[in-house]
Amino acid sequence: MELTVPVSGGAVWADDTGGDGPPVVLLHPGVGDSRIWDPVLPQLAEHHRVIRYDVRGYGRSPQPTASYSLLDDLVAVLDYFRLRRASLVGCSMGGGTAMSLALAYPDRVTALVLLCPGITGYPWPEEPKFDAEYDALIEAGDVEGLVTLGLREWAATGADEAAVAQLRAAAPAWLTEDEYQRGDPPVFDRLGELSTPAVVMVGDLDRPTLIACNEEVAARIPSCRLMRMPGVDHLPPLRVPDLVADTILTYSRSDTL
Repeated sequence: MELTVPVSGGAVWADDTGGDGPPVVLLHPGVGDSRIWDPVLPQLAEHHRVIRYDVRGYGRSPQPTASYSLLDDLVAVLDYFRLRRASLVGCSMGGGTAMSLALAYPDRVTALVLLCPGITGYPWPEEPKFDAEYDALIEAGDVEGLVTLGLREWAATGADEAAVAQLRAAAPAWLTEDEYQRGDPPVFDRLGELSTPAVVMVGDLDRPTLIACNEEVAARIPSCRLMRMPGVDHLPPLRVPDLVADTILTYSRSDTL
């Protein structure tokens, strides 16, 4: 069931498969929208109630008009659907939001499946050439240029139709993020506090800085499994949907209702 969920100062598009299975919430990357989960959704919906939504400005959600945070909006979505606890599956940006929630509200998270997660508080190396190119495209409002940049940096496996569609669903949101999106608290130095069952999945064709970050994330989360995905870039649900679905099902089997 597709619907609009109210959040502070705005709204987000969301989808709920319904059903009596344990709830799983899917959080999309910053280089796509919730349609990235289309290849894995049928397998998950056989066993779970699956909820996904588009972050403000991404995909089918309206552009933001007020200040917001990714963590606060996730909490609002969980509350709207009356989810006391759920498994969280987050890709890239969504992985960072999932970890933020697990630290802020540990009783609400039963499992973490983190696909090439981004993370607040990580000492990312400076990339002046990339930053200058990105900033120039943002200043010019060049959405197609941003799509091309995103495909080059994040879609090493290939710029097929699905990957292009994901970047086109995300790039318009990048134009407003600096104005409206508030950063969530840094979590990198707090990962040792997590007690939730967790797995980090990272592809060997992802950006080297992201791979290094994910290795450190997995090492810091107690009892976390690091799963390497050969031949996979920053879009695992598109590239290896069966592996992603099987991993989600493995980590989200406990009854969370």
